[in-house]
Amino acid sequence: MNQPWVWKVLGLVVFLAGMIGCNGDEQASDDGKYTIVATVGMVGDIARNVAGEHAHVTVLMGEGTDPHLYRATSDDAKALKNADVVFYNGLLLEGKMAELLEQAAGDKPTIAVAEVVSEDRLLGDDPHIWMDPQLWTAAIDAVEATLIAHDASNTDAYRANAEAYRAEVAALGEYGTRTLATIPTDRRIMITSHDAFQYFGRAFDLEVRGVQGLSTESEAGLQQVNALVDLIVEQQIQAVFVETSVPQKSIEALINGAKSRGHDVVIGGSLFSDAMGSASTYEGTYVGMLDHNITTVTRALGGEAPAEGLNGKLSQNGD
Repeated sequence: MNQPWVWKVLGLVVFLAGMIGCNGDEQASDDGKYTIVATVGMVGDIARNVAGEHAHVTVLMGEGTDPHLYRATSDDAKALKNADVVFYNGLLLEGKMAELLEQAAGDKPTIAVAEVVSEDRLLGDDPHIWMDPQLWTAAIDAVEATLIAHDASNTDAYRANAEAYRAEVAALGEYGTRTLATIPTDRRIMITSHDAFQYFGRAFDLEVRGVQGLSTESEAGLQQVNALVDLIVEQQIQAVFVETSVPQKSIEALINGAKSRGHDVVIGGSLFSDAMGSASTYEGTYVGMLDHNITTVTRALGGEAPAEGLNGKLSQNGD
């Protein structure tokens, strides 16, 4: 690996080896599998893909759940206590779970996968690094290193699984670059419910604006709404986007504000920001989630993308 986060990942391996012990033995369930708990779906998807058949993976926050506002339940506390390995995003995404995660870190590998990214690649306190497929591979590296340190007997499987998953994510990034580039120059402004898409914008050369800030705890101020209405009208923006885990009232305020000034703007689709789709769907995977976002944004802003997305599996595309 020659990624800028490689030294953090190598340091993680050394740390884990010391925490787990030199024998690397894991606690196992009756079927021989150990238990991984992940806070959010995007992190859980990495764990499932890398661990494969060797672990049970539980995700605490499901479809439509806002991690900025989420408060852990007693069942979550029990799951974290009983887990063998815990993965979370970090960078304050799961801020209200900080105490529980600190407790878990006292006696088991508890890894913030986003925090292995080199600081010069981070956008301040923005935790939404999964929006950039290339950057998200750092999280894959962190999960791979953790599972190898935890269960060295299955090292070859974890390496092979991680490599296959990295290839899928790389193909996703290439699809995003290729399709989003077809959006006309004068239509490359993407307005969403909250400021979760800055990494997406940087990765794919889009100007991104959110009505709310990085956390959905912040209220959408009247000044911000008015400024975005001005932008929509001046630039004749045709579509704005809601998010599956955020109420759409702030976007409706933009639509109504633009309409009052004689400009019609529509909802171009519902994007996955802080949560993936239903567990039983393609959009309930990381690749499917981003495929949906890339395809929906491209088509709504006047670019060219297949309605069924990169892998021909999209069940919803914002049309």
